[in-house]
Amino acid sequence: MMEWVRPSVLRKLGILGMNGRNVDYIGRYNDRRLYPLVDNKLKTKELALKHGLRVPELLGFITYQMEVKEVRRHIPEGEGFVIKPAQGSGGKGILVILSHDGERFTKPSGEQIDLAELKRHVSNTLSGLYSLGGKDDVAVFERLIEFDDVFEGYSFEGVPDVRVIVYRGYPVMAMMRLSTAASDGKANLHQGAVGVGIDIVTGEAVNAVQFDRPVTHHPDTDKHLHSLKVPHWDEILEIAAGAFDMTGLGYLGVDVVLDKKRGPMLLELNARPGLAIQIANGEGMLKRFELIDRVADTSRPPEERIAYSKEMFGNEER
Repeated sequence: MMEWVRPSVLRKLGILGMNGRNVDYIGRYNDRRLYPLVDNKLKTKELALKHGLRVPELLGFITYQMEVKEVRRHIPEGEGFVIKPAQGSGGKGILVILSHDGERFTKPSGEQIDLAELKRHVSNTLSGLYSLGGKDDVAVFERLIEFDDVFEGYSFEGVPDVRVIVYRGYPVMAMMRLSTAASDGKANLHQGAVGVGIDIVTGEAVNAVQFDRPVTHHPDTDKHLHSLKVPHWDEILEIAAGAFDMTGLGYLGVDVVLDKKRGPMLLELNARPGLAIQIANGEGMLKRFELIDRVADTSRPPEERIAYSKEMFGNEER
């Protein structure tokens, strides 16, 4: 049976709820005119490149239905790739292809689709089936990330990523999202990916959940999740903190992937990041937000903001 908890109790525990997120943080610190910078993946990629940040390689994009017949020109020969709706959210519409022979395309689950099905997916993307508000969209083709060997066994047939919540330019909380068979190779918690809370100071795992329930091992590989340590951690925090300066958004989810050859890369930004990161960390964000509000100096350079976050939010402070 589900147990109901009063909002006052959750607030006392430092848990940020949906209404509080929408009114007190998104509504207050995210100017709606800035949303297009993060709601459109093509614009985000362009902005990141302008600021000298690495991003996954763009293979091309399709804007109009008449272009769907030319889909092959955006597909790398013999290599994996990803198709994303430029204005999608929550992992909807992301098609991950591990390998192909030009006619049959293999998904992380092992399921194969043919070229006609792939074209149909692109057509549905353009029609807005997966986009915010159901408006017409663009299908973005990216080269598949070759994830770092250090994550071997932590993720199942998919690329793991790091989500960092940044508040007023300060990294507040982080987690790693690990794909599973249930999530079909996508690092999306609502679809069954594993969320691993990450210590802001060390980049080490502190807790892990799947479908909001605690887990200790990856459900498909049996890898012990608490042994996870994210490499290039300081660089990831620099990307996350810099995203505030890049966009001007005060409440932001920053997603970073680690490529085996290219290192950390900005995957995408989210102006309305979800709250499951609190469950993954076993801790609420409100008290951390309150500490940052006491500092309230967003003009400090990224390295100083990161230093403050490390000083205040490390695992040893719990």
